[in-house]
Amino acid sequence: MVPFIVLVAAFVAALLVTARGTARRPDVTVALRIAVAAMFLVSGSSHFVGMREELIDMVPDLFPNPDLVIDLTGVLELAAALAMVSRRLAPWAATGLTLLLIAMFPANVELALSGADLPWNQTLVPRSVMQVVFVVATSVLAVRGFASLRRSRGATSERTTATESTTV
Repeated sequence: MVPFIVLVAAFVAALLVTARGTARRPDVTVALRIAVAAMFLVSGSSHFVGMREELIDMVPDLFPNPDLVIDLTGVLELAAALAMVSRRLAPWAATGLTLLLIAMFPANVELALSGADLPWNQTLVPRSVMQVVFVVATSVLAVRGFASLRRSRGATSERTTATESTTV
């Protein structure tokens, strides 16, 4: 639940900051990048401090070294969170995070179905809904980010072509 709260709180705060007054619309994509970065800084850090043992216990039995799985996913989450600050790297990081979220979903299902006495937000339905929100957020960033890179690349090539035609 903490990552979801961080995502929502950071998104709202970033929307307010990017609006910079009443005459300007907030930059939703930048706000979402900031929110996803904040969320994965928190969740990636939890792989090393705070929830490490709980996360190791969530790793499905088919993985022989759960400690290594948690270390790798934590490093990937932290690296992707840092990459979110770069307009060029953000779509790649968002794509990686989307794939990582999908790959980690079975561990969430296994925990929810384990029969353990879980708080309501760790049961299958709320946990699945949160996972869908996370996947949608990272997918939106990937799609918008790659579209933005294509547009800027197209504008650069148009300027280059225009410059070349005037110098010829």
